[in-house]
Amino acid sequence: MNTLEEKKGGNILLMDIHELAAFADYFVICSGTSERMLDGLADAVMEKVKEANQQKGRREGSTGDGWLVLDLGDIVIHLFSSDQRNYYRLEELWSKGKILLRVQ
Repeated sequence: MNTLEEKKGGNILLMDIHELAAFADYFVICSGTSERMLDGLADAVMEKVKEANQQKGRREGSTGDGWLVLDLGDIVIHLFSSDQRNYYRLEELWSKGKILLRVQ
């Protein structure tokens, strides 16, 4: 979360989904203003995870599509362009999850 804030990610949301899904405990949803920003957010998070945990996460999607997914095991990070975030509305889809933190 701190890395996303430091890199100026927007509308950051941390959601507890552990009672709803077997594949992850938490979702982090964040918006970026451009393809370049989404790429920078993803690179920064992946580097931080590698440094802190000596492990690699997995990155899926493309900045051109406006949606990147970073699979860090128990945490899945969704990086969206504003248009794609509004289109897919993951917050609504997973509305039974508990919102732990929201950073505007």
